[in-house]
Amino acid sequence: MTGFVSFVSSGPGDPELLTLKAVDRLGRADAVLFDDLASGPILTHAREGADLIGVGKRAGRPSPKQDHVSRLLVDYARIDQRVVRLKSGDCGIFGRLEEEITALTAEGIPYEIIPGVTSASAAAAAAGIPLTRRLTARRVQFVTGHDATGALPEGLDLRALADPGATTVVYMGKRTFAALVARLVAVGLPPDTPALYAESVSTEDQQLLRASVTDLARMLSRSDSRMPGLILYGPLARGDA
Repeated sequence: MTGFVSFVSSGPGDPELLTLKAVDRLGRADAVLFDDLASGPILTHAREGADLIGVGKRAGRPSPKQDHVSRLLVDYARIDQRVVRLKSGDCGIFGRLEEEITALTAEGIPYEIIPGVTSASAAAAAAGIPLTRRLTARRVQFVTGHDATGALPEGLDLRALADPGATTVVYMGKRTFAALVARLVAVGLPPDTPALYAESVSTEDQQLLRASVTDLARMLSRSDSRMPGLILYGPLARGDA
């Protein structure tokens, strides 16, 4: 068997943020299994004639089951195809990468992982802020805002997430941010902690919104937008020097 799978990180959406290695693998792939957020102009780098299969999972919409996606990867590799599994952002950050690796490993199929720009870095860059700063933001923490059911995950380390000296990034947290903020304020997070909401970052639909965590929680609870977004809060989200 000569099949091989490349897990390619597409970045946050801007095709200019693809790595050279990502572009190379797309140009040589026989099949590309792509997420919704990794489609559009990024797919113009795929080889002409390659099979393009959408397997994206989006909250509130009909989506392929994870075992179906893993099965497709195995089936294509078994017929000696060069396969790209194109994942949005960095595929190792809240991208369910491990489940697909496990499926390949069980079948003895070789693979590689190509890292990319995660949306947290892209959002900070778009807002003109760093993610860290000496003395005031020495730590960055990433957390998912929902579990497999779409609810706020149980077992979160709330005191760590309320650390005023950390930059915290919440992925997939629009629907649950109000509940999270209520818990964080209860354990000591100041209600006026600066926050940044970044939607469709690095694309033509990009929107950036700055507010306190409590004001942002109220805004998002009233929002009906289905566009992808993430939330960054902490001392640097205000954006001043």
